[in-house]
Amino acid sequence: MLHAEVRGAPEARPPQVATVRLSINGQDRTLTLDLRTSLLDALREHLSLTGSKKGCDHGQCGACTVLLDGRRVNSCLTLAVMAEGSEVTTIEGLGEPDRLHPMQAAFLHHDGFQCGYCTPGQICSAVAMLDEVAGGMPSHVTKDLEAAPELSDAEIRERMSGNLCRCAAYPNILAAIKEVGGAA
Repeated sequence: MLHAEVRGAPEARPPQVATVRLSINGQDRTLTLDLRTSLLDALREHLSLTGSKKGCDHGQCGACTVLLDGRRVNSCLTLAVMAEGSEVTTIEGLGEPDRLHPMQAAFLHHDGFQCGYCTPGQICSAVAMLDEVAGGMPSHVTKDLEAAPELSDAEIRERMSGNLCRCAAYPNILAAIKEVGGAA
């Protein structure tokens, strides 16, 4: 007998879908998605916003970092349905080719990239990281938890540690962040 009959096996169910409403880079969007669709896949596959990269797909490299209501998230670990009603900013929404976001301009000025694969996630993370510092959020290396965090090299490195660069452009990334953060 080539095929064994399976008794009591569950029937395959069609995927469950939901309507998700998001503001993506300032534009209201409505998507009908499988509940299991990550925010990254919704952006890349359903909206053709391919700036955010699928690196590890496990939340370990940061290439997929986007801003969700101003806070950085790994979009590969965030289900699109979790972002219902939120404002999502991708690298495409930070600046325009003729009017770059200051962080984008600083990355260009300091050569904060080599292959460029991690760059969109690095830039989105750096923008949110500077907002965290400005908001007084401490990190693991903040020495005085009562004082406003200083934008030291150690502070930047710690806060950006979730964004990996295989090309090792870290000194240039650090210089770009310091320029925009006013610590250069």
